[in-house]
Amino acid sequence: MDRFNFSKVMSILFVAALLLAGVEVRAQSAERVDLMILGGTVVTMDGRRRVIENGAVAVRGSTIVAVGTRAEVAGRYRARQTVNATGRAVIPGLINTHTHIPMVLFRGIADDMDLNEWLTKFIFPAEAKNVTEEFVRAGTRLGVAEMIRGGTTTYADMYYFEDAIAEETYKAGMRGVLGETIIDFPVPDNKTPKDALAYSERYIKKWKGNELITPALAPHAPYTVATEILQEARKLSDQLGAPLLIHVAETQKEVNDLKASKGDSPMMYLDKIGFLNDRVLAAHTVVLTDAEIDLMKAKNVGAAHCPQSNMKLASGVAPLPKMLAKDIAVGLGTDGAASNNDLNMWEEMDTAAKLHKVFTGDPTVVTALQVFEMATIRGARALKMETTIGSLEVGKLADIAIVDMDGLHQTPMYNIYSHLVYATKASDVRAVIINGKPVMIERKLLTLNEGDIKRDANAFRVRIIESLKN
Repeated sequence: MDRFNFSKVMSILFVAALLLAGVEVRAQSAERVDLMILGGTVVTMDGRRRVIENGAVAVRGSTIVAVGTRAEVAGRYRARQTVNATGRAVIPGLINTHTHIPMVLFRGIADDMDLNEWLTKFIFPAEAKNVTEEFVRAGTRLGVAEMIRGGTTTYADMYYFEDAIAEETYKAGMRGVLGETIIDFPVPDNKTPKDALAYSERYIKKWKGNELITPALAPHAPYTVATEILQEARKLSDQLGAPLLIHVAETQKEVNDLKASKGDSPMMYLDKIGFLNDRVLAAHTVVLTDAEIDLMKAKNVGAAHCPQSNMKLASGVAPLPKMLAKDIAVGLGTDGAASNNDLNMWEEMDTAAKLHKVFTGDPTVVTALQVFEMATIRGARALKMETTIGSLEVGKLADIAIVDMDGLHQTPMYNIYSHLVYATKASDVRAVIINGKPVMIERKLLTLNEGDIKRDANAFRVRIIESLKN
C-alpha cells in the first residue's frame, strides 16, 4: 500500500472511530426510561390541546417524563420497552365517571321500562337474591376487562362489597374511584345505613393513599338516603378526605317526589342540608334549573353525564350545553351495563355529541372536541384528578391508550377529534397502559384471563335465571 492510500485509510478509520465513540457517548448520556411510545399522532389534551404528528411519549415508573416529536424524545431517551404507534393515535386513557361495575352480570336482564319499574320490580329483587362477594368479584373482573379493551383506564363506581371491587380492580392494574353504596334499606353487604357508614370508614382507611384505588363514599340518592345519613356521610368525607358519589336529579319523578317530601329539588335540598362541596360527583343531573347549574359551579360539584342510560330508561336529556357553557366539571359515564347495556365509552362519546344536537336543534352544540374533553381531561376534573390524569403531560401519571386509525371506517382522516368521537370503535384500541404498566398489548389482556372471566360470568347467568323463577 503506498503512503497516500495508507494515510487515506487511516484517516477514514480515525473518523469512523470518532463517530463510533460519539455514538457510544450519546448512548451513555441518554436518559434511561422504562417505556417509550414512538410514532403516531399524540393527542395530548394539555392546556394548548396540542396534537403532535409522529410524536412520542416517554415513561419512567408510573410517570410521563417527556411528550414531543419522535425525533426529540428518541434522541434524548433510551427505553427498556418500546411500543411502535406508527399509524395510530396515542391518547389519554378514557375516564368513565359513573358505573355500577358488577351489574355487567345483569346485562339484558330487564329492558324497555322506566327507571322506577326497572329498579323496584327487577333490579333490587335480583340483587337481593344474587349479589354476594363472589358475584361482585366475578362482575368486576368482567367489567374491568371490557373497559380495558375499550381504552378506559379510570372508572368511578358505586356498588356493594366495594372492598372486593377495589381488590379486583387493583389486581387488574386499573385505576378506580370506588364508592361503597349507602342506602336506607337492607342490602347484601350491610343491613342498615349505619352499618354501611362503618364499613365505608374501614374500607376508606384501608385503601387511602393507594396508587390506583381512591376509596369513596356513595350515598345512593337523596330519595333513598335519610337526611341525617347524608349529613353523616358528608362528615365522614370531611374527616377522611374521601370523594362523595351520589345520583342526583335523574328523573322528573325524583324531582317531583322530593319537592313533595322535602320542599326542594334534589340539588337544592342537598345544598340546604350542607352536603354539597368540591368532593361531590353528582351522577346523571338530568333535571336541573339554571340556578342549580350556577350552584354546582359555585360549589365546584362535578357531574357524570350518562346519555345512553338516560335515553334507554327515558329519564330525560341533561342540560349539557348549559353545563359546558358554565364550565362545569362534567365527565361521561356509561352507568351500569344493566341499563346501557355496555361499558363502551366510544359509543357514549358519539351519543353525547349527537343527542344534544338533535335535542336542541342546533348542530353546533357539544362539539367533538368538547366530548373528547369530557372523556379525558374534563372527566378528570369531575373526579378532582386533573392534576394527575386526563392528559398526556410531563409529570402526570402514564394512563395511555393506543388506537388504530387506519380502518376502513376511519379512512380518510381530516380531523383527529372528529375521527375519535364519530368514527372510532372500542375494537380499534390496540394497547392500554395504566400507571406506566402495559395491561393490554395488541388486544391481548395481560392482567386478566378472558376465558376464565367468561366462564364465571356464564355460571352466574344460570344462577340468576334460576333465582328469578322463585
